[in-house]
Amino acid sequence: MKHLPKSHATLIDKQVFRFSKSGQGSPSIVLLAGAGGPLDSWHKLYPEIEQLGTVFAYDRPGVGGSAKPREPQYGETVVAQLRQLLLAADVKPPFVVVGHSFGGLHANLFAREFADEVCGVLFLEATAPEDVTNMKRHQSRLQRAFVGFLDRLSPRDVNDEIRNEAETVKDILEAPAFPPVPVMVVSGGKRLPRWIMPEAAVRERERTQLGLAALSPLGERIVAEGSGHFPQMSEPQVVLEALKRLVTRSRNAVQG
Repeated sequence: MKHLPKSHATLIDKQVFRFSKSGQGSPSIVLLAGAGGPLDSWHKLYPEIEQLGTVFAYDRPGVGGSAKPREPQYGETVVAQLRQLLLAADVKPPFVVVGHSFGGLHANLFAREFADEVCGVLFLEATAPEDVTNMKRHQSRLQRAFVGFLDRLSPRDVNDEIRNEAETVKDILEAPAFPPVPVMVVSGGKRLPRWIMPEAAVRERERTQLGLAALSPLGERIVAEGSGHFPQMSEPQVVLEALKRLVTRSRNAVQG
């Protein structure tokens, strides 16, 4: 992680956030990690990503160097805090938002709420709103038992974003339409064992990944064949190339 930029801490609405800002110029690339993922989880994209513009990453409440959440982490709360944090860190639009896994929900909502400031979105193995309910239907008894065991062993904070995922989905459904900006969807191509992800779940996941690309008439989807759920770790060059392409398309769209 030697290439990671120095991180800083700041206070937003009495909530401590850890963030990093590096690179320079436009657009500003905003990295939203998955649930529980710290800003360090993007380390394999550095320093190359800094050549594409200003790069901003942060720890959401309860993760890494950020304090525990002081209020329920609904989607509306998360994107409002993020917008204030971007202002405090002097990270200027236009934004290219990158959302990995659960962070894809926040990227989806942020693009809708701040459509005039977003010029592109990269959904990276991202959670679609439908995944929150539909994928659970395909869980095996063993999976449900294991999840229940983990929850009893280490209960999540009542304010945790996963605890409040249904509200986040509701926020997305009630938000304005997704803007017609360039969208890239990067999906991992490696299959999990059938006992973890049965065929029905694979088909459902494929449908929702294509659905993310269809959010915009400028949507495109690629498959990282050598990756599972973390292409930014297993195939960082694939992610960087997708992001480079998205930034170019976003700049062209803004200029056009």
